[in-house]
Amino acid sequence: MLHFRISDTYDSLLALAGIIFAFGATVFATHKLQGFLPKDAGREFAHDGKLSAGKPRGAGIIFVLCFVAAALLFAPLKAEIIIYLILIVICMMTGFLDDASKMPWGEYKKGFLDLCVAALVAMTYLRYNPSTIELALFHIQLTIPPALFAVFIMALVWTSVNVTNCADGVDGLSGTLAVISVMTVYTVDRLLGRGEDFSFLILLFAVCILGYLWYNATPSKLMMGDAGSRSMGLFISIAVLKTGCPVLYIPIALVLILDGGLGLVKVALLRFLKIRILKNTRTPLHDHVRKAWGWSNTQTVFRFAIIQIILAVAVIYGLQQGRAVF
Repeated sequence: MLHFRISDTYDSLLALAGIIFAFGATVFATHKLQGFLPKDAGREFAHDGKLSAGKPRGAGIIFVLCFVAAALLFAPLKAEIIIYLILIVICMMTGFLDDASKMPWGEYKKGFLDLCVAALVAMTYLRYNPSTIELALFHIQLTIPPALFAVFIMALVWTSVNVTNCADGVDGLSGTLAVISVMTVYTVDRLLGRGEDFSFLILLFAVCILGYLWYNATPSKLMMGDAGSRSMGLFISIAVLKTGCPVLYIPIALVLILDGGLGLVKVALLRFLKIRILKNTRTPLHDHVRKAWGWSNTQTVFRFAIIQIILAVAVIYGLQQGRAVF
């Protein structure tokens, strides 16, 4: 909004103001509004799940709305971006309503709603972008039939939303991993010269998560709930799509994929095909390392983050080397 009123000469100052506003608004709003959030009942089957009982839950609604406000005020907006912001709010609201519900929503209901959001993302992306992807580490470009690409986008978005949601269970873990992932995407954008209309949103989203983590670091004072984790997963998937290299989602978010995704695969195989895997492994993996290996919450967050940072460095180096060669 302010871009229409301020000269392009001051774009850098406007960006700086936007980043400071996004962080400050998140910290201030969280401090003032956390008392109005629903309270967590404690997760019965999670390791140390009962310790979260009574804490404010659903704080994702605060940092997501602060992000949207910062984006509307400070980011250059196009129709595509506005649609994505609306979809992020919708995803956040479905998660918050589940957080606030006395009876948790069923898996199929949430999965269907996620699929609807994924379909809308696919329709929006294909409306404004070509159905071409790049395998960036191999310097191969592929043009995919739009219908097939739409299915691919829906699978990517649905997976990202759900693995990020499942990875939320340790103070600061999913938020920290999400920040690392989106900042890796930002660096990829800079290296490849992509996502000009989305890159600044990545910075705004990252600092809003950091504002939330100000209160969620061990020992946490509140939790993001589905309102935050689902929104983060959706944002990560859109950010990766906008690079034009969606397959990079795998290394860029690998720790989230393994931590949250193995449980989804384990349950799906058992429920639908009666196949048992990982019998001696608790899922999500953050529960296994704490229960079986004795890691503390802080060790879990730091070690998972270190692994993802190493993967991010490898991706960035691989892209740099490839650009130097080609």
